[in-house]
Amino acid sequence: MKSLLYALSLLTLLSCKENASQSYESEAVALEAPVADKVASAPERMADTQKIIRTADLRFESSDMAATAKKIKTSASKYSAQVQSDSENNNDGSVSRTFTLRVPSKNFDALVSDIASGVSYFDRREISAQDVTEEYIDVEARIKAKKSLEARYLELLKKANKVSEMLEIEKQLAEIREEIEVQEGHLRYIQSRISMSTVTVQFYKEAAHEGGATVSYFSKIGNAIASGFNTLSTLFIGLVYLWPFIIIFVIAFILVRRRIRKKKNKTL
Repeated sequence: MKSLLYALSLLTLLSCKENASQSYESEAVALEAPVADKVASAPERMADTQKIIRTADLRFESSDMAATAKKIKTSASKYSAQVQSDSENNNDGSVSRTFTLRVPSKNFDALVSDIASGVSYFDRREISAQDVTEEYIDVEARIKAKKSLEARYLELLKKANKVSEMLEIEKQLAEIREEIEVQEGHLRYIQSRISMSTVTVQFYKEAAHEGGATVSYFSKIGNAIASGFNTLSTLFIGLVYLWPFIIIFVIAFILVRRRIRKKKNKTL
């Protein structure tokens, strides 16, 4: 009788542990379900205000590089734009300069219009508007869902009794936190592109336009004379380097010529 009671007690204890373990596992799995539902419903909660990323790319010829640069800087200051980069390039007979500006989106049209005023012809004038509203809402929903999941795992951590359960929950929390940080970084990048538009302005001047035809013609003659002199100097220097071979060739030529003369004299 005692043996039977002991066996029943042991089975009851094992059953309780198994039920507790199954309860923990089912609760952990159940946490994932709301995430998918929240992310899936994100497009349905599309905000009324669109999220637009605007960019402009301008390229034109300038007769006065310094004046054009000053005008762009003045326009940037006027519309609270930041000069992100300013670079110059001198190549193939022309000089060019490129500004990259970040301007508050509300001042985008005014800045582009101000820079474009007075320009009669654009080699390139590209203005684009990218709608990222759906992407913005989707990323935002994912962050909220992951934070909700993180909170539930923290509650589950308080209920865990075993060390193994605690370690598993902490591992899941670390992965969720990493995903949240990645999504938050992506959202900050999108917000930055939305709030601050990008305007790239490149202007150039052909070097040949600066001088007259006569100056250009005589410059070419001078360059040709200098080039011919440099070529002659290079040839002379090359011959100096080859002087041992030249001496050997001359000596060999003299010896061969003497032998030929001796053979002719013997024949006669």
